[in-house]
Amino acid sequence: MFQCILLPVDGSEQGYRAVDIGIELASRLQARVVAVHVLPPLSAVSYVSELIQSQGSYTQPACERAKAFLNEVSARAKAANVPCETEYVSDLRPYAGIVGLAAKHQCDLIVMGSRGHQGLERLLLGSQTHKVMLSTDVPVLVC
Repeated sequence: MFQCILLPVDGSEQGYRAVDIGIELASRLQARVVAVHVLPPLSAVSYVSELIQSQGSYTQPACERAKAFLNEVSARAKAANVPCETEYVSDLRPYAGIVGLAAKHQCDLIVMGSRGHQGLERLLLGSQTHKVMLSTDVPVLVC
């Protein structure tokens, strides 16, 4: 049925809950998983300012955080004997990064969490999960 399941992870409790469900599903279906994290890129003005000030770097800590999130998914997949690949990318629109990675890895299911924004907060912030659902032909399992 499903051969490759994409697991977007943002480090949130809801994200890891979805990861666990995706890994369990992959285990039962003998599928593989691809864990992904999308980094929002630093704006050009902030990047130049950062270079001038030379006080730390946004990029290095952000990449280290992404690797930590992905290592956690990889460890959970390994514990369940599920093959797991990991990747992180930068994109201003996280949903577009997720959809692009699903296509790149030929995933046939996306399993992701939803933070459950309601009312004005949802209107102002939007929902990456909802945007993914509207932007892809790949089925999306929302946890």
